[in-house]
Amino acid sequence: MATAPPERDATPDAPVVASAAIETSVTCGFPTSPIIGLDAVPVGAPTPDGRVDQARAHEAAAEVLADRGDWRRAYQHLKAAVSLVRDERTIPADVPDQLRLEVDRLRRERAEAREQSRRDTVTATWNRRYLDERLSTLRGDGSASAAPVCVALADVDHFKAVNDTHGHVLGDEVLRRLVDVMSEDLPEDGFCARYGGEEFALVLPGLAPAEAVRVCEEARARVDAHPWHEVAADLRVTVSVGVACLGDATRPGAPGLDAADSLLYVAKRAGRNAVAYRDGADGTVRLAGPAARRRGIEAAARGAFPVS
Repeated sequence: MATAPPERDATPDAPVVASAAIETSVTCGFPTSPIIGLDAVPVGAPTPDGRVDQARAHEAAAEVLADRGDWRRAYQHLKAAVSLVRDERTIPADVPDQLRLEVDRLRRERAEAREQSRRDTVTATWNRRYLDERLSTLRGDGSASAAPVCVALADVDHFKAVNDTHGHVLGDEVLRRLVDVMSEDLPEDGFCARYGGEEFALVLPGLAPAEAVRVCEEARARVDAHPWHEVAADLRVTVSVGVACLGDATRPGAPGLDAADSLLYVAKRAGRNAVAYRDGADGTVRLAGPAARRRGIEAAARGAFPVS
């Protein structure tokens, strides 16, 4: 049995509500009809004049979206307009040159926004977001043939005392200088990223574990020898570091950053201002450089890697 259509509101003064616009597909795939205040992009217009109208409609859509801060969709519409402009049937003189300039401007702004979203606001080095993305890429498929990637976590020793004694403004300056010092002499494609607070990650792709330990020990020594008195008369800054390799599941402890974090704990417990690593020959946790002569490393290692 057919259902009777619903009765319309018979109130004479009822306002007329326009029905929702139906999206109109266009050649380039970016309809403008859902954008309030714009007509749909003309369709089925293969002539040069028709394609110019399409390009101008896309340009108008981009301006509306840019005013709203919707850069992604604005950029799509400008790309669609450019593809129409470059078509051999389009009359170049009929399309404003400003269109190409707008595309370039939006492309630059998009690249700059992407860059800024991956930078730490205090130190201007890479942030945790970029670190996670790069490590995910460097891990690859986890196959045995993948290139080795060593990572280190470095923590500023007694940084709370720096902030409490000298203030957070000077503390931020210490972090900025620290990034500069630790970033020296990193391998190609290596980088420093702020992991959180006063903790930083050094990513060292392509280095064997022993080479990664050497690079980190040299970075630690540079920090220790840096003229921190230039920042404050009685200031001294040191770092403790843990070094591990991504995907190394042959030794106790979680692979990658988790293992580096546990080794950082060892360096802290063993007296700070040291680089802790796991010897590839026998799996023993050791300290690099002059700190290797310290006592208590075994107890610190047992605390970080308890035997189950």
